[in-house]
Amino acid sequence: MELMRIRDLRKKFGHMDAVKEIDFELEEGMCVSLLGPNGAGKTTTLKMLSGLLAPTAGTITFKGEQVSDLRPFIGYLPQYPTFFPWMTGKEFLVFAGQLATLNRKEAERRSMELLERVGLTHAMKRRIGGYSGGMKQRLGLAQALIHRPSLLILDEPVSALDPLGRREVLDMMREIKKETTILFSTHVLHDAEEISDHILIMHAGDIVVSGGLREVMESNRQPVIEIEFESQESEWLSSIGEYSFVSEVNSQGNTAKILLNDLIKGKHVLLKEIVERNLPIRKFETAHTTLEDLFMKVVKA
Repeated sequence: MELMRIRDLRKKFGHMDAVKEIDFELEEGMCVSLLGPNGAGKTTTLKMLSGLLAPTAGTITFKGEQVSDLRPFIGYLPQYPTFFPWMTGKEFLVFAGQLATLNRKEAERRSMELLERVGLTHAMKRRIGGYSGGMKQRLGLAQALIHRPSLLILDEPVSALDPLGRREVLDMMREIKKETTILFSTHVLHDAEEISDHILIMHAGDIVVSGGLREVMESNRQPVIEIEFESQESEWLSSIGEYSFVSEVNSQGNTAKILLNDLIKGKHVLLKEIVERNLPIRKFETAHTTLEDLFMKVVKA
């Protein structure tokens, strides 16, 4: 069932179009990742959807209706959440619950429920100023869920975390998506592949790719040969770009990724040339394009 529909959404800052008349839908029960390089318009889009920024033009409908204030239905966690360091974790959640119009008793009950859910019961009486980055992010998730929103919007939820904190938050998101629709922005493509059902890729204010993760990857699937040389072989790599079965050659240092139109022919010809030229290699592997390959392709276009 459709939860939110966005049509011709636009945001101008002066003469600059930060977001250019974008269209997409969010379905209930989905986890959607919003991808794009810095400056693509991701944060601006999320702020418009969460009611923190007024769009220049366009419409946002929620469950088929235009709602003047979406905030009661949305939980929002910014990229850099701000906390009162002198508050304890529980005090902060109760405060957030009351701001979300819960009465004191309900805010207390809901806070305890969420502290247990995000694994912070042991630290609920500690001041937030002593929390680690991962603990603060988990507390931020609890705050965003305090009023049982229909849609959880997260702006780069793991970008500032160390590997342990990142894993903690991703695991939490995996659990949350079982009962709440999630829209989150990220530039970590592996995270999008790991937990997303649907992806949106933004570039220069436009949505350039939209669809189910599996369907998007399948429709853009392309065979790849990855080669690791013992030394740089830029001259040979430059020459193979002329073959009809080669669509793109990307090299960095001693490694090369060769995108192919014909895997069988490409593998046969390239292996033959490597042997004939006696090129020293450490690795020769066949694979398929990844989400990162697709991302790089569309943002370079």
